[in-house]
Amino acid sequence: MHPAIRRQTLSDLLTRSAARAPDKLAIACGDVRWSYAEFDALATRVAAGLARMGVAKGTRVAVLARNSHAFAALRFGLARLGAVLVPINFMLKASEVAFILSHSGAVALVAEDMLVPVADEALAEGTHAVRLRGVIPDHGAAYSDGWEETTCWLAHPDTDTPDVPVDDDEPAQILYTSGTESRPKGATLSVRNLVAQYVSCIVDGDMNGDDIEVHALPLFHCAQLHCFMTPGLYLGATNILLNGADPTAMLAAVESEGATKLFCPPTVWIGLLRHPDFDRRNLSSLRKGFYGASIMPMEVVKELSTRLPAMRL
Repeated sequence: MHPAIRRQTLSDLLTRSAARAPDKLAIACGDVRWSYAEFDALATRVAAGLARMGVAKGTRVAVLARNSHAFAALRFGLARLGAVLVPINFMLKASEVAFILSHSGAVALVAEDMLVPVADEALAEGTHAVRLRGVIPDHGAAYSDGWEETTCWLAHPDTDTPDVPVDDDEPAQILYTSGTESRPKGATLSVRNLVAQYVSCIVDGDMNGDDIEVHALPLFHCAQLHCFMTPGLYLGATNILLNGADPTAMLAAVESEGATKLFCPPTVWIGLLRHPDFDRRNLSSLRKGFYGASIMPMEVVKELSTRLPAMRL
């Protein structure tokens, strides 16, 4: 069999969904709404923009940002180049960010504009190899000189998909542990690791291309990125991105988008149940509810089953 036929890279997952359902809504984030064809083309533009900056196969690129459409485009733009994503917890202090930059060997850092001050402080430590800086200008916050806006990459004129061979066992991401007992450890995940993870989640989670999911938990974490958003894109589902787990915004998004699927840790489910909008919003579209990260109290399971009887936990 020809290698290109059997290949299953992260970049291929998006391209194949775009081929199957080009006009279907892939990403919705605020006022931004991308079809699968648009998202696939934008991922290629981002790859071209990153390549112009010197990002290539194997380059480690750190991302310090909340959920956004730019984060999603970066995730697949990097995959298209065979570069390695290093997502960083945006709640870390500058010294902790500096450690991850140094330890991972990142040569590029992309930061949300509101987090540039933390990034600048981390970069000032000087024990890292970062030489390229990109900023996601989503909030209109001022930032220091030397940062290139990611909007330039999204608007890059090159729409030719890079021909970068990526083997199954090559690294795709370095995911850092929380570091509660010692320094965070970088877990290197290969393409094969991640694709196997997605297939497992799809099968065990009864996921399909008709799902409409709200993603409110952070994409720097393996749960939202690897158990829900990327499997959804693999299947051709619709993905609604929120920049935080605010109950008001989450409940409004479920109603306005007709969301069928939602993942929350128990504390967030409890926050939704206790919010006054829970009974004011039409949440009847929800069919699949997921929870994890800590033990779910049985009382909460019973309450969810009573108040959302159509949703399977």
